[in-house]
Amino acid sequence: MNEPVVAEIPIGSPPAWAIMQRRLFDVMDEGWWLFRERYCLPDGSLRYAGPVQSRDGADDFYEAFVNWPVLYQLGGADDLIDVSKWHWEGVTRQLTDLGFLVDEFERGYDWFHLGESMIFFYSLCAADPTDEVFRERAYRFAELYLPGSPAANYDPVTRTIRAPHNGAGGPRWGINDEWRTFGANQERMRIFGLPLSGVPGISSWDDLKDPANADLMGAEMIRRLGAGDTAVNLAATTLTANAWLYDHSDRFAAWTLEYLDAWEERAKANGGLLPDNVGPNGIVGELHDGRWYGGKYGWNWPHGVYSVGSAACVAALNGVVLTGDSKRLDFARQLLDHLYERGISGAVDETDMSIRDRWEAELGDDCANPTLLIPNRHSDDGWFDYQPPQLGLPMWLWQASFESSDRDRLSKLRERSGYDWRTVRDFRNKEDAGHEAPWLAYLAGDNPGYPEAMLGVALSQVQRRMDLMAVDTVDPADMNIHHWQRHNPVATEALLQLTTGTPQLLYNGGLLPLRVLYLDADRGRPGLPPDVAALVDTVEPDRTGLQLVNLSATQTRRVIVQAGSFGTDRIDEATVSTATGEYPGPSPAYTSTPPTPGSRTVVVDGNRLEVTMPPGRTIRLDLRLTRNTYRAAHLALA
Repeated sequence: MNEPVVAEIPIGSPPAWAIMQRRLFDVMDEGWWLFRERYCLPDGSLRYAGPVQSRDGADDFYEAFVNWPVLYQLGGADDLIDVSKWHWEGVTRQLTDLGFLVDEFERGYDWFHLGESMIFFYSLCAADPTDEVFRERAYRFAELYLPGSPAANYDPVTRTIRAPHNGAGGPRWGINDEWRTFGANQERMRIFGLPLSGVPGISSWDDLKDPANADLMGAEMIRRLGAGDTAVNLAATTLTANAWLYDHSDRFAAWTLEYLDAWEERAKANGGLLPDNVGPNGIVGELHDGRWYGGKYGWNWPHGVYSVGSAACVAALNGVVLTGDSKRLDFARQLLDHLYERGISGAVDETDMSIRDRWEAELGDDCANPTLLIPNRHSDDGWFDYQPPQLGLPMWLWQASFESSDRDRLSKLRERSGYDWRTVRDFRNKEDAGHEAPWLAYLAGDNPGYPEAMLGVALSQVQRRMDLMAVDTVDPADMNIHHWQRHNPVATEALLQLTTGTPQLLYNGGLLPLRVLYLDADRGRPGLPPDVAALVDTVEPDRTGLQLVNLSATQTRRVIVQAGSFGTDRIDEATVSTATGEYPGPSPAYTSTPPTPGSRTVVVDGNRLEVTMPPGRTIRLDLRLTRNTYRAAHLALA
């Protein structure tokens, strides 16, 4: 690593975004302490005495802490990493006792939910790659899906995962016991409609009021949704990609790419659109009378692109992590383009859709205005369930490639939107995401107030969670298992965007390859040092621009700027801001003459640049990059 560059410019009046950002770190570190006191037992598990379903629910326990390691990696409290591991292990013991886990891994469930629970684990691996216990777990979990594993999840002949529900117990045929008869009393599922097409005598929800029809639907769900492969299983590739990041084992890479290749070929044979099901003999539509749609968490039910599109993007991104080849994104690109081409203009308020509350929060009053709506699902009657596009999916394709075509896709979505992308609304959804539009507008140069506005939203939402905890009187025996995640006071979307130039991760099983990672040189850990704030304002294929501010009046901080959390990019050179002059000037003067700004270019030729931040100083760095120079890896500080 080169000689450190030194920040020279006095900050003068500290920028509001820097003060707000450091405040956000502080209140979240207060918040997670309150959360664990309110909801956790001394062994790290959650206070809970309520019922659990036969298969569903393990993800909700892990989701209570899902972004805590990310906060540590960005600069949260020193002890947060150990606390996060303690909770993971406590919850793992708790779920083992409840019968959900075998040898610390899910006994067998779908990867829509498994992906949600595993992002906590992946974040722990990324935040502390030197932890040998978690490394061993990463290997052991990934082995469950390799050819020849005793778990027998994978069939190398058909290149399929044998069942929609899978895990440490191997293929877990069938469905949840609660759905063995699927009647109209499943009221919470009514908004999603019928689980299957083509069941004789059942064409509407009211037909499920007949007990015989309810039994028939349950039997068909067991037969058609309880066997074979399904597209959401693509999220299992993150298990092997995460293990590969430790030591680049060819075995983990080979399986990841083999399984991804199999689904890419099926998409190509289906006109470029990813099907959602493969039967036991490796044939698309085998259990669904030839339909390419209808699989578990597939195009027909319950979420469509929300599950299939997410799994496709997660797997495609894993392919890029392993190979550096952006062509690995093509089948995810084609999937999204297929939907965008079929988009219509309509108002959210006037359109039937399954997940309305999400858009009411994200779009506010603009729900009354016509905007782009894309089909989310497909049945025998064609595409339906039109909703606004989820921007996180195309956003991550651009992040993975930084190719003009992926940026153009986002620009076209903005042109077709009926709302102002610069508007920052005060909400927080389940994925701790949803503010991609105003952030993209900021990166495009036409939303300059975004950093302060977004940090204000984050502070507001953290305070709301803390207030919810303060008035929470629910007895653990009466809790809904989603209760904890609704009170989790850690919100990382703003910090990810503003400090690292990275969107929130894909919630159903994605890795988090940060555009920029900071390392605290004095404390030997990841994250911004105390008092230091960072703002990434330029994200281009070969360039990252950022500002660092040391708000301390007395302490010098040393921060290492790394190009990517997986270390793939090389910083060729950095243009750094400089200052000359007589600051602070003579003491009898009423003020000092502002220093003269300048810049100089430093050759780096590596993926790290150390910056010394004297008290009350700021620096701007313009990093010129060569992307994908090095293999992605879980990198330690040393």
